[in-house]
Amino acid sequence: MVKRGFTRAYGSSLRLFVSRGTKNRVASAISGFGTTALLQSSTAATLLMLSFVKKHSIPLGAAIAFVIGADIATTIVAQILTFDLSWLSPALLTIGIIGHMKYENGGRKKHLFLILIGLGLMLLSLALVRDATIPLKTSATLPLIMAPLNNDPIMAIAFAAILTWIIHSSLASILLFAALAASGIVSMHLGFLLVIGTNIGGALISFVVTYKQGAEARQITASNIFMRSVCAIIFIGFSDYILTWLNGFDLDPARQIVSLHVLFNVTLGIIFLPCVQWVAKVGERLFPIKENKVVYESDPVYLDDQALSTPIIALACAARETLRMSEIVEKMLGQTITCFTQNTDSMAKNISRKDDTVDRLYTAIKYYMAKLTQQSLDPKEADRYLQILTFATNLEHVGDIIDTSLMELAKKKIAKGERFSDEGWSEIKDFHKQVLDNMKLAQNLFISEDPSLARQLIDSKNHIRKAEQETSSQHFHRLRQGLPETIATSSIHLDIIRDYRRINSYISTVAYSILENSTKYANERKKH
Repeated sequence: MVKRGFTRAYGSSLRLFVSRGTKNRVASAISGFGTTALLQSSTAATLLMLSFVKKHSIPLGAAIAFVIGADIATTIVAQILTFDLSWLSPALLTIGIIGHMKYENGGRKKHLFLILIGLGLMLLSLALVRDATIPLKTSATLPLIMAPLNNDPIMAIAFAAILTWIIHSSLASILLFAALAASGIVSMHLGFLLVIGTNIGGALISFVVTYKQGAEARQITASNIFMRSVCAIIFIGFSDYILTWLNGFDLDPARQIVSLHVLFNVTLGIIFLPCVQWVAKVGERLFPIKENKVVYESDPVYLDDQALSTPIIALACAARETLRMSEIVEKMLGQTITCFTQNTDSMAKNISRKDDTVDRLYTAIKYYMAKLTQQSLDPKEADRYLQILTFATNLEHVGDIIDTSLMELAKKKIAKGERFSDEGWSEIKDFHKQVLDNMKLAQNLFISEDPSLARQLIDSKNHIRKAEQETSSQHFHRLRQGLPETIATSSIHLDIIRDYRRINSYISTVAYSILENSTKYANERKKH
């Protein structure tokens, strides 16, 4: 809940913070620390950072430094949460739930109250864990289960790593072991081993979760496993010295467990932060990136799955991919006039193949938007969602008109060897230019959502309708005069104008929703 609240309320700002905060290793570590402190999860912070690595905007060394900072942040959060803050839980839950219900459609405010609910539940859960461990002090069975772990370091480390993977949170595991230590169930020697295992298990979580995201992701998470494994070996080798030094601070058992966790990750940072470039070479050697990957025009470029947790960013990704799709359709539309001029089948076939690309992109956009609907959308986000999906659908219809109607007319004209009259051809070219101009206007409007552009597009649509009537009237006038070219191409001429007018209608619909939303939100602002 805390993660979702922050990503929904400040997702775009958070991504900007990550992208700008990874210019060097120190800045990257600080960025990782801050992001994890906000999201309460180093895995979530790593996933956010990976979306930039995949676009090659963050160097591998800086990404590894980011992960080091994220790991240190979880230790500080653990230090804070070991204090008994359960008295705050009722207040946070009450304020959070009331505010969340009050601002159910309130955009950012709703998500800020969601953060309070999440924090309240975290504190409540920690209190429940502490209460649940009290009866374990007198358990006769638990010492029998824990005894083998005291005598087998490898088994103890493996047990903590597997448990951390099952819980899916190194922070939760550390707090659980701290509670067990406070109850006297876990000795400091065993707690030392469990802390090491938890840190290795935490690195495994990110590795498994991001494994399918490409070699770049595997390089980063594998480097994290490497660093933690090396640090684990060092800690095991100096375990007696570390425990003796820590006992000198006279801390309670729970605080000692968490302090060991802090010490482990701070030591890791001191050792590896100055040499992240060398660590990056280890990651590159383990998972080399395959070169010469074939990228097809029909492959989505901007649909980032990592952005789905932040709908406003995901919608921007979908809008950019839809704009890319519209640019392909615009190119198809522009080539139709050349196709009628050249009288060759090859261009008609090329244009038809472009429609297959448009269809694949439309399918990808639809599936991406379907994933987004699993998250709740604010009213403005829901309106934008509908705009994007409607515009993409209309573009797909335009592609079909070009492929199944206009290209068929071109092939028919080529097969019969017919030509338009000079006046008729001039009218078709003028009509086509107006529709193409409106297509470009619709693209600008789709991105800017500018009401003045929407009104301009609607006016252009009305002008197109009048232009269709005029060209039809002039065409019939030439028919009455008995011009041979006009008679031969009469049906093709009228069908081309009809199809261009249909295309214009599809691309102009975006203007109506934008004007409607502009009016709606203007009225809401007046009410407030």
